[in-house]
Amino acid sequence: MELKLERRWSEKLAALPESGMGYQVVRVRLKNGRQLEHVTVFNAQVLQLGDDVTPFSPTDIAAIELEQSASTR
Repeated sequence: MELKLERRWSEKLAALPESGMGYQVVRVRLKNGRQLEHVTVFNAQVLQLGDDVTPFSPTDIAAIELEQSASTR
């Protein structure tokens, strides 16, 4: 499942380093407290979610943080 991010999240991610060519690996916290780990965002705009993730709206996102890669820990 793909989810297009709101502009504010895209702008925040665009200012952060990429995890690889054209993508970032992030942690997403939803307003209901649920947290998703190791989520891939392509071009700072589209969340790529597994089919097993319960669907949610872009407005449900409370925070997005860049995850550290294994090489920077």
